[in-house]
Amino acid sequence: MRKTEGFTFQKIFPPPYKPSLTRPCPFRAYSFVPFSPLAMLDPTILTIGGIVLGIAIIERILERWGVIDLVDQFAKLMRLSCLLPSIAP
Repeated sequence: MRKTEGFTFQKIFPPPYKPSLTRPCPFRAYSFVPFSPLAMLDPTILTIGGIVLGIAIIERILERWGVIDLVDQFAKLMRLSCLLPSIAP
């Protein structure tokens, strides 16, 4: 009967040589996309946001009044309006 010989992972694949760094290398991170918070005041973004917010408020009011059929119609309209920009090329 033959004797099985065991190998450790370190014996087969020795660890790679890594020189120790005395201090980490400093680096600066730059953003390639300039972004300003004032960009949110763009009329297009404000118009779309106002329409979405208005429809959401109308849905809440109609839900309190108990007109569930109209709430469902507004929900379908919101789903369609959110779906169209993702489809358009």
